Amino acid sequence: MPDMMNLQPLKAVPMGENTYVIEDNMVRCFLFVGTKHALLVDAGFGGEGRSLMELVRTLTDKSVELVITHADPDHIGFAGEFDTVYMHESEIARYTAMEGRNDESVVPLAADCAIDIGGRYFEVLHVPGHTPGSIALLDCEGRILIAGDSVSGMPVFMFGEGRDIHAFMESMKMLSGMKEAFDAIYPSHGPIPLPPEQIDKQIEAAEMYLAGKLTPQEPPFPMPAKMYVHGGAGFYI
Repeated sequence: MPDMMNLQPLKAVPMGENTYVIEDNMVRCFLFVGTKHALLVDAGFGGEGRSLMELVRTLTDKSVELVITHADPDHIGFAGEFDTVYMHESEIARYTAMEGRNDESVVPLAADCAIDIGGRYFEVLHVPGHTPGSIALLDCEGRILIAGDSVSGMPVFMFGEGRDIHAFMESMKMLSGMKEAFDAIYPSHGPIPLPPEQIDKQIEAAEMYLAGKLTPQEPPFPMPAKMYVHGGAGFYI
């Protein structure tokens, strides 16, 4: 994890027409600008002296809807800059406990609902495992899967309260069955973009772990977990 007292400035990187990756040290957010309004996915680390809203305002003057893929601290840091935050109902209690916000500022986002920003349409997919209410967003026109932490070229964090490797594997099987709908995966951490085949690598790694066929390794930085890797995918458990 980065030193929260010495976070580097936010950096916006264009990833196509009206699409931006906002890099925030070891995590990233995504901004999609439609003809009606803009969609911001996740809210980074936060931190004094920095503002996600100020950066977004240099990219668009349209109204912005903030959707959180899950309520881990590195995805909600700037959420307080927004009047309304959308997330899966299973994440709301954890989010409000950490942020000290009332439930009126948080709107539950149901699986299979649609987000229409004008000329761009996103389908909300419930992908529990990394957290109970983790979601992914399918950019139907852009053929992009915005995966949060659920798909990654780095080991996925699967230790701590709410993590469930069995639910994770079922979520990956669901996404694997949808691979014809997207050409690229935008993860919150690590290499970007990823090919759809990364999902199948994660399924195989999960199956190997559950079968007891992976050797635990020490992670690259201190954490209360071991690292398990196989075939370009892995977990911290």
